[in-house]
Amino acid sequence: MIPGSDPTTLDEARARIRELEALLEESEETLAAIRRGDFDAVVVQAPGGGQQVYTLENADRPYRVLIEQIQEGAFTLGADGALLYGNPRVAAMLASVPEQLIGRFLHDFIDAKERPALVRLLEEANRTGAARGEVCLRSAAGSHLPAHVSLSRLQRGDGAALLCGVLTDLTEQRQHLHELAEANAQLKAQGVERERIEEALRQAQKMEAIGQLTGGIAHDFNNLLTIIRSSVDFLRRPSLPEERRLRYMDAVSDTVDRAAKLTGQLLAFARRQALKPETFQVGACLHEVADMLDTITGARIRVVVEVATVECFVRCDRSQFETALVNIAVNARDAMDGEGCLTLRLTGGLPMPGIRGHVGSRKAFAAVSLTDTGTGMPEEYLARIFEPFFTTKAVGKGTGLGLSQVFGFAKQSGGDVDVESTLGQGTTFTLYLPEVEAAAGAAITSPAPVEATHGGGRRILVVEDNIEVGRFATQILEDLGYDPVWAANAEDALEQLGADGGGFDAVFSDVVMPGMGGIVLAEKLRDRLPSLPVLLASGYSHVLARDGDHGFELLHKPYSADQLSRVLRRIIGENSASGPTQKVPSS
Repeated sequence: MIPGSDPTTLDEARARIRELEALLEESEETLAAIRRGDFDAVVVQAPGGGQQVYTLENADRPYRVLIEQIQEGAFTLGADGALLYGNPRVAAMLASVPEQLIGRFLHDFIDAKERPALVRLLEEANRTGAARGEVCLRSAAGSHLPAHVSLSRLQRGDGAALLCGVLTDLTEQRQHLHELAEANAQLKAQGVERERIEEALRQAQKMEAIGQLTGGIAHDFNNLLTIIRSSVDFLRRPSLPEERRLRYMDAVSDTVDRAAKLTGQLLAFARRQALKPETFQVGACLHEVADMLDTITGARIRVVVEVATVECFVRCDRSQFETALVNIAVNARDAMDGEGCLTLRLTGGLPMPGIRGHVGSRKAFAAVSLTDTGTGMPEEYLARIFEPFFTTKAVGKGTGLGLSQVFGFAKQSGGDVDVESTLGQGTTFTLYLPEVEAAAGAAITSPAPVEATHGGGRRILVVEDNIEVGRFATQILEDLGYDPVWAANAEDALEQLGADGGGFDAVFSDVVMPGMGGIVLAEKLRDRLPSLPVLLASGYSHVLARDGDHGFELLHKPYSADQLSRVLRRIIGENSASGPTQKVPSS
């Protein structure tokens, strides 16, 4: 007992609590009876002597108002699947009115192909108590509506079961997904287009550099042709002493080698292919590029190469690396007005400093610098020098793409490019490329030379569409002791070879020909006559770029009689070691 409390008051409070609890229990039982349908209405004595009438409608009014207002479709199904109730949202989704829905079956508003799925959902809800899935509604007006349906089983007091469901319109969601898919496809298309534009830009940058090369190469070729022409004129003189005849012949041979080197550099430089990183020795590459730069810069500019004795390797696209050096050299030549000194310097093992506000790196980098003795650039140019299409040259003298290629290449290769310039003294561009270990097998040992010997009357099928080259090739082979037969195209060659090789010991074919090309011909022969050796010859850059990919021996044009003899002797010898070729006497 609480101290100071009145026992009579406490007893009265307890009695009142019990009375209220009884009233609450009675009210709950009454509401349950109304919901079960046991009574249509209940009259309750209200405080103050009045009366209150409770019906199902006013008992559940708050919940009914809520159901009527929600933006989801709410419905109730009887045991037979007929609609017992549907809120206005369901009616709107089915293009009907609530009163017209009562008594109709839900599957009447489902596409025929979707009805098995609805049946499975109804069975699952009746069996497990709940089910969810997606269906396609078909409204009274014939329109289609994707929807998500959620079903719950409700057990009534009389033992009968109802299914209460909620329908969610997925139209807007599907529309958003469709828009996202379209946006994704557009982004992919933009990515492909960007790659195409970047590739076109790289090729344009390369073409600008090639344009600088071609003028110098044309000049060099005229010099080489002058040597060849003059030597041939002297060789035609019957009274020419043997010593001078040998000297002129050596001059022609050396000149052809120099011409082949020039064309080889230009073809390798002009190859249009995807970026292919490779590991190579920077110092050796600098010396090769320096030989090519002599052609670009002219006789009055001295090209100097300074390379440390320690080998230095990088991994990047070699063609792009050479393009970058050529582009810098072209700018240097113009800055020196055709006269001065261009120094190519390589230093390995250096950290990369911070450049244009970018953080540097302590890792080992190869620093390739090109220093000219030109006019230099003012400070305001240095901030924009690598922008595409920015140029200080006169109209028609440059596109402004050269140095942007240098910048893009350096960044793509994990490095950067820096520039320092002093007015009246010159400019230095420095390429920083990450230094790497030498690749396994980087130093390739040349195979032992095969001695050029007499052809021994072996039959060679020459496939060449150019008349002059075809005649000259057969003449060379005859002089080497072979028995050549000339076919003007691949189709004619296949006919002469027949099913058994036609008695030929080897096929010597050009690659680029009208109709069937040399590589396709070689692949057909590999399938038909696997023991017949095939030697291909080409001077085209796209073929040389695939050198080794096709699996056939490739002779680069221009080739010498000695080179042709050695390769033929080797591949025929290898074939003889693996098994003799069946010979069929020719008619």
